[in-house]
Amino acid sequence: MGAARRLAGQCSSAVHRRYTRRSIAMPPRYIPSAAVLTLLLAACATQAPDAVSTAPDTPGFWWGLWHGFIFPWAWIGSLFSDNIAVYAVPNRGGWYDFGFFLGVTVLGGGSFFGSRRKAE
Repeated sequence: MGAARRLAGQCSSAVHRRYTRRSIAMPPRYIPSAAVLTLLLAACATQAPDAVSTAPDTPGFWWGLWHGFIFPWAWIGSLFSDNIAVYAVPNRGGWYDFGFFLGVTVLGGGSFFGSRRKAE
């Protein structure tokens, strides 16, 4: 009976959802324009010289990882108190940023929100 229904133009809800879901992928003709725009915006980015320090007590990778992990709670706290910051300045630069990024995306649940539950 299922095959007859599909042949008649009607399909089961699972098949219908699978093949009618709109794709949010970028059309290939826009990829070069998006790449150029991204490079132009990245070329404008600078880092303040006062934001990077090499002193021994300056936060590095491990503090960046910790700060990234606690980011959601620190952000909520920063809404209510001027003494709470979500990002340490000055820091060691790229390694702190990398640790912060990993903390936010991996440890902080950023990758959890993009995952899908397997269909049964």
